Amino acid sequence: MHIKDMLAESQRTGQPSFSFEYFPPKTAQGVQNLYERMDRMYNFGPKFIDITWGAGGRIAELTCEMVTQAQAIYGLETCMHLTCTDMGTEKVNDALRKAYKAGCTNILALRGDPPRDSEKWTATEGGFQYARDLVKHIRETYGNHFDIGVAGYPEGTDDNKDEDVLLDHLKEKVDMGASFIVTQMFYDADNFIRWVGKVRARGIDIPILPGIMPIATYASFLRRANHMQCKIPQEWLDVLEPVKNDDVAVRELGTKLVAAMCRKLLDNGIWHLHFYTMNLAQATRMVLEELNWAPSAERPLKHALPWKQSKGLGRRDEDVRPVFWRGRNKSYVLRTQDWDEFPNGRWGDSRSPAFGELDAYGIGLTGTNEANRKKWGEPQTIQDLADTFVKYVDQKIDSLPWSESPLTSEAEDIRDDLKNLNKRGLLTINSQPAVDGVKSTHPVHGWGPPNGYVYQKAYLELLVHPSVFPEMVRRFENHPDLTYYAVTKDGELHTNAPSDGPNAVTWGVFPGKEIVQPTIVESISFLAWRDEAFRLGMDWAHCYDPNTPSRLLLEQVMNEWYLVNVVNNDFHENRVIYELLDGLAVEGLTKSPVPAPVTPATNGNHSEPKANGDGHSNGLDQAVATA
Repeated sequence: MHIKDMLAESQRTGQPSFSFEYFPPKTAQGVQNLYERMDRMYNFGPKFIDITWGAGGRIAELTCEMVTQAQAIYGLETCMHLTCTDMGTEKVNDALRKAYKAGCTNILALRGDPPRDSEKWTATEGGFQYARDLVKHIRETYGNHFDIGVAGYPEGTDDNKDEDVLLDHLKEKVDMGASFIVTQMFYDADNFIRWVGKVRARGIDIPILPGIMPIATYASFLRRANHMQCKIPQEWLDVLEPVKNDDVAVRELGTKLVAAMCRKLLDNGIWHLHFYTMNLAQATRMVLEELNWAPSAERPLKHALPWKQSKGLGRRDEDVRPVFWRGRNKSYVLRTQDWDEFPNGRWGDSRSPAFGELDAYGIGLTGTNEANRKKWGEPQTIQDLADTFVKYVDQKIDSLPWSESPLTSEAEDIRDDLKNLNKRGLLTINSQPAVDGVKSTHPVHGWGPPNGYVYQKAYLELLVHPSVFPEMVRRFENHPDLTYYAVTKDGELHTNAPSDGPNAVTWGVFPGKEIVQPTIVESISFLAWRDEAFRLGMDWAHCYDPNTPSRLLLEQVMNEWYLVNVVNNDFHENRVIYELLDGLAVEGLTKSPVPAPVTPATNGNHSEPKANGDGHSNGLDQAVATA
């Protein structure tokens, strides 16, 4: 979506909006940490983000990569900075091609600063002399595909303090095709408002986005203001100087000062604020909270769908996704980006030559072995594993190999049920409660446009010991409303589903629209998820040295246990699945694993297994504690 259209929508609805700026970090670990922070800050509700341009070499490549990741993986509408510095026409065209391929539709076109070994800015041979030339080139090459932003300078630039000349340059950039303006950072609201008046007097009527720099510490506040040569009002210094050595006080008082400035801008016709985050979250979050813009129970962040929608090229209209990837959005987008049937045939077909190629999609476990051992401990028994899963449900750890994010508030209604299952050795990796027609504006379960109603079926996915599996299946099959899928790492699929087709587990009913069914369960995608799920477990096992108790335990679980999901198709009922599993438990939770591999039982005919007499070893019933 073009930024000018986002801003027009904000003005039309009377709801002010905001955006965030990030820059490419210098280290690989910094990049990964920033992706995680961007993902968390997505939940603050920015209209878009922008990513600064690193002139030349690796940093320039990283800008393009970050735009691709932000768009496709994290579902963030992204604006890519592009400068003339060290950029000939060929390099500019390459950057624009990458932005286009990533689904990016917004560019901030800048002249850029001179290279560090140059005192004065000069164009690269074969490059562009001014930002207006870059704007013209983008518009001539890509027509209206890109919304093009340019910089505005209410307090002048390093090499030019003549306001009228700078306004002439701004008018030239607009005449070449620019459609919005982002200003340098400032703290003098009165001067900014005066400058906007002069901009409008020049006949420039495109949106102006003021650059807002939150205050984190006193030292960084002064350093950034001096670097940008922006004026600091004396009253701000009078407030901050006495507490300059108290970072907490500086941040709290600075938040109030910046928020008051923002309110003044809003009172004078500004509808959108652009925050220079400096790749940090807390100071920006505090300003949003002070403005009462941060998501809360009273102001929930609303999404069009119950999962983060990709902004990648060709994926913007994607409106259905298997529930198995609820906790691994990045993995799902990466592994389906080249599946032949997308988007007309949903997300893929097992007949496609691109289906199931795991290694190319980066679906493995993230984090170092040391960090993962520290987070998940050194499990040596099933009880230890169960304790780790309970910690996740209790939000004492923020992830599991199958869930990259903390358990959400949606699970509150079933939290005790999940804990009880895990305590008994039934290891839960995905779930959702039943929802019977709550408003689409509901702070926890709501999604989609207003004045609608959303529904979902109770769903549970878990890892099941082979001794427990037959009794579990018997209970599921004796209840007419339940359908399940189950499979081992190398075994055949067991299911009582009436067909291979999709079973909607989340849907919404909205005025003027067909029923939307965005989350489903089906056999083909479940088998693809099976490969990934067991791969993740094996990756966890390989965080430990060979032949250690933790590695042996996790390898045994991955080689022998079942991956099972079950749906209660009666969306009015939330407790049936858990009541049916009541009393079912794995015996010997505290025993160390047996290193010798055990081949999981299968009945070899894709039909549902029986509790007895179908090839399971003798005595399995004795290993199951039942109610």
